[in-house]
Formats: sequence, C-alpha cells, structure tokens
Amino acid sequence: MRCMSRILKTDPVDVTFLYFDSCPNWKLANTALAEAATLEARTLAINYQLVDTFEAAEALEFHGSPTILVDGVDPFADRDAPVGLSCRVYRTETGAPTVQQLREALTQ
Repeated sequence: MRCMSRILKTDPVDVTFLYFDSCPNWKLANTALAEAATLEARTLAINYQLVDTFEAAEALEFHGSPTILVDGVDPFADRDAPVGLSCRVYRTETGAPTVQQLREALTQ
C-alpha cells in the first residue's frame, strides 16, 4: 500500500513502515508519524509493508514491529535486536516511538 501525505516542504521523505498485525504498537507509531509529519510540514511517501512470515522478516532484516525506515535508514536501530516476528518496544511510555522522536528522525 502506498500513501502520500502532501504537506508544505519540498523533497518528500521516503518512509518504509514495516509491521505485523499482532503487534499493537504499529498503530500508535503510525498515528505519531502522521502527527510528526504535520508538525514538521513534511511530505511523506509512505510504503506500508506487512511482514507476516519469518522468511520475510529475515529477508527484510526485520527487527520487530514497527520498524520505520526514513530514506532507507532505521533511525532507531538496535544492532543487538533479533530478526523475527516480534513487537519492537521503544523506550517510551507507550512502547511506540514518540512524536518528538519521529520529528527528529524526519529532519536528520
């Protein structure tokens, strides 16, 4: 699924949003990402990618749901995190990345 959020700044930021349905944090992260984009007045080209098999997780080097790649880079990378179908827990109150963390990731 491809979604374009048109806002004000030029040069859209490419975001790949990797997730699997069994993890509730992806919905929180998706909402925070939309808010961060609005606050930063950024155009996002978001590619949502459902990861539903261990083979797909290995092929994508998926370190848990949600994994958010900004211009192909994981700004929250933890090299020690295992690859697989698991919830990725961020060090926040909700377990999902915060709006502020995502704002910083979009502007790096």
